[in-house]
Amino acid sequence: MGAFAVYHEKQVKELCALHALNNLFQDRECYNKMQLDEICRGLAPDDYINPHKSILGLGNYDINVIISALHMKDCEAIWFDKRKDPSCIDTSRIVGFILNVPSNYKVGFVRLPIQRRHWISIKKINGEYWNLDSKLDTPLLIGNEIQTMEYMRNQLQSNENQLFIVCTKEVEKDQLWLLPEFRRVRVL
Repeated sequence: MGAFAVYHEKQVKELCALHALNNLFQDRECYNKMQLDEICRGLAPDDYINPHKSILGLGNYDINVIISALHMKDCEAIWFDKRKDPSCIDTSRIVGFILNVPSNYKVGFVRLPIQRRHWISIKKINGEYWNLDSKLDTPLLIGNEIQTMEYMRNQLQSNENQLFIVCTKEVEKDQLWLLPEFRRVRVL
């Protein structure tokens, strides 16, 4: 097996959503700040202060921006109901995961009592799952499928963490992101 590189963007300003998207698709040129700002304007064209990003213009994009960006790639973000076990996910049919977690706001080394949200992508690359958190110095190897499901279970124990499954629109439409025994039967 030859060497491979895992693409990993590191945190700049409040652009974790941008980094999570580019890390998920393993492509630096997949999205840029200008595109995400344009999506924000499209989501709230008449608002002077856009509710989908930081008022300072540094990023801090919300899930609506991520969903719209994913639509540009013919993908969907499916909110995962944490009352279910993640082992019901057919990981062979998905692009990856986006995890939303709380994050403390810091200025230098001083932690402020402001709660922010942080976006992290998790992706299977070359047979192993990687945590591509932009706040990490390097990507973090999670491991195989079993280790990744255990990692997801641990993440979902926190009421504040949210998991989104990223898949193509076709996979989402027919619920193929779920293993067959967990899919709803469609009534015609």
